[in-house]
Amino acid sequence: MAVTTDSNQNTAMERASPGRSRRIARLIALVLAAAVAAGLIGLLRFADNVSSLSRPAAALPRADGIVVLTGGADRIADAVALLTDSRGKRLLISGVNRSTTRRDIRKSIGATPELFRCCIDLGYSALNTFGNAVETGDWADRNGFRSLIVVTSGYHMPRTLMELSRAMPAIELIPHPVAGDALDFEHWWADRRTATLMAKEYAKYVLALVRIRLRPPNVRGVPVAASAD
Repeated sequence: MAVTTDSNQNTAMERASPGRSRRIARLIALVLAAAVAAGLIGLLRFADNVSSLSRPAAALPRADGIVVLTGGADRIADAVALLTDSRGKRLLISGVNRSTTRRDIRKSIGATPELFRCCIDLGYSALNTFGNAVETGDWADRNGFRSLIVVTSGYHMPRTLMELSRAMPAIELIPHPVAGDALDFEHWWADRRTATLMAKEYAKYVLALVRIRLRPPNVRGVPVAASAD
């Protein structure tokens, strides 16, 4: 009798198992589909933000200072042009490679030694966008700045503004995307290279957002090289 009962129970469990497995599989599929949909919606919103921030302002206002994040000669050249146009009092070039000298940068963009001695500082401590934000916040505090023009690539602007806002919430940030990327962010999906770049930057943005939500505000105190030729 006991053997027969156990056998019947096992048979019932075997019959129920496929149905339970199908329900679990459907649940997993729904969760994955929801995650993919959420990711696509987030990417589309991010791309729209990039497209908006990639359009330079018709009339860029003046600010206390200018910060440019390294990553291309076009960025630095644009920032120096803004400084020359008196859009800011001083310029910080953040994230400079330790092997790069002031003379190297000056020659690469054709700026005068007088301009570098007067109003340009180099930051050597930043290794990523998070470091750029900490370095820039310390520099702005030292100079008593309350507003900054931010110069970087259009696709990098959302993450840059997020990191800078976290590091110095009381300072006004004015985005100035460089025009040298030659990328069509309005129709980013039509070009494989641009679409790949957008997806990678969106992933970095999400990771930075998660880190910012989980960590306390940035700690200041990184050195910035004062003007000297």
